[in-house]
Amino acid sequence: MLLAIDTSTAQLGMAFHNGAQVIGELTWMSSARHTQELAPALAGLLTRCGKTMSDIQALGVAIGPGSFTSLRVGLAFIKGLALACALPLVGVPTLDVVAASIPLSDRKLAAVLQAGRGRLALVWYKPSENGWQAQGPASVTTAEELEQKIRKPVIVCGELAAEDRHRLARKFKNVILASPAQCVRRPGVLAEIAWQRWQAGQVDAAASLAPIYLHVAGGLPA
Repeated sequence: MLLAIDTSTAQLGMAFHNGAQVIGELTWMSSARHTQELAPALAGLLTRCGKTMSDIQALGVAIGPGSFTSLRVGLAFIKGLALACALPLVGVPTLDVVAASIPLSDRKLAAVLQAGRGRLALVWYKPSENGWQAQGPASVTTAEELEQKIRKPVIVCGELAAEDRHRLARKFKNVILASPAQCVRRPGVLAEIAWQRWQAGQVDAAASLAPIYLHVAGGLPA
């Protein structure tokens, strides 16, 4: 069984995957209480699924971009488990999880999440035989800038504030907005990606795995 954890933003999530199905999944919003909430959430999910820590064979974690503090908390938690229990660890870019939640299309995809102060973290994806393929690293933008860049039909998904959705929806001919339910980062999707990479031998060294931070003037808020 693989445990996957995502603490990239105020939206937290964890899931268990056994190779055939997601056997437990939990998503919730936290008010800067990631450190206090992770361990109890894991204990509760183990209990509800009738599992123990000895059933966990591998770990997956979302590595950002996201909040500086949130990512550090999640990485420290999962690294502690990996080192203490000698478990393989797989890091997955957070926006890869967002993109993987959307059915493949012949259109480009813009995956976003909140970056604070009205900004968005953005990665562009194109369809490929193996699913959505990232086209470069994450960048910082705003809903207004994104709206101005879109000149032909594009799918937009991920964390969007109500005003951002409203702004982008005005460009309905070229912006195909994923529904709010589709925009929730499912830890089950993270677990599935991590499981596939683990099985393919694509694991990371716990000691050196680092989060993806966005570097902008003034830095991003915690």
